[in-house]
Amino acid sequence: MLPERVTALAPRAVRPTLLSQYWRDVLFLHWPVHPAAVAPLLPPGAFPDVRHGTTWAGLVAFSMEGLGPGRAALPYFGTFPEVNVRLYSVDGHGRRGVVFRSLDCPRLSAVLAARAALGLPYRWSRTRWTADGDALHLATRVHRAGSDAARCVLRARIGPRLERPGPLADFLTARWGLHTRAAGRTLYLPVEHPPWPLHQAEVEHLDETLLRAAGIEVLGPPASVLFSPGVPVRFGPTERR
Repeated sequence: MLPERVTALAPRAVRPTLLSQYWRDVLFLHWPVHPAAVAPLLPPGAFPDVRHGTTWAGLVAFSMEGLGPGRAALPYFGTFPEVNVRLYSVDGHGRRGVVFRSLDCPRLSAVLAARAALGLPYRWSRTRWTADGDALHLATRVHRAGSDAARCVLRARIGPRLERPGPLADFLTARWGLHTRAAGRTLYLPVEHPPWPLHQAEVEHLDETLLRAAGIEVLGPPASVLFSPGVPVRFGPTERR
């Protein structure tokens, strides 16, 4: 059985760098979910990563900056707000990661490239994400006709820095790769970044349908709300499971 605590440090260096980017003003909202309820949503060979009998669903909003190949940064196309819905996974090799159920951003070029190259479920959306002092505001809506388009309106406030975030915060934020399905294969894309500087945060308003649109049912407000000013990130080449 895998240990339930993950490390806040990347398990290995990424070589070579496939993609580089900076994740800024990151807000993590998390809900506990039953592993059996979300297991069918993961790609073959990936399983729910469980802590104390529970796995978690996340809604994460942030500003993507300087996305580009290798160590290069695209000045316009590589910078945009993003909001994603995610589950937490582990495979038979013990590689822990993220499975994205949706990733919404207003940059159509990024949506098309990520879907084509890695099979990631990016969607073109109208998304605004702002950080003004300790106040955070998100408004996103997927480009889709009709009133049932997935959406989220969120207002949150940043709290004090967590000097010792604890094992649950590590489990939810220190994820060193992603599992995805592309060209009929489950792939693992490793990631490396410094430890997250984390703060407490509080949701003041939340109206969203992103989780349900992603096939995930949650009850009540998020059980964990965390904020980070951000980290530089590097992705390595994909690995087969």
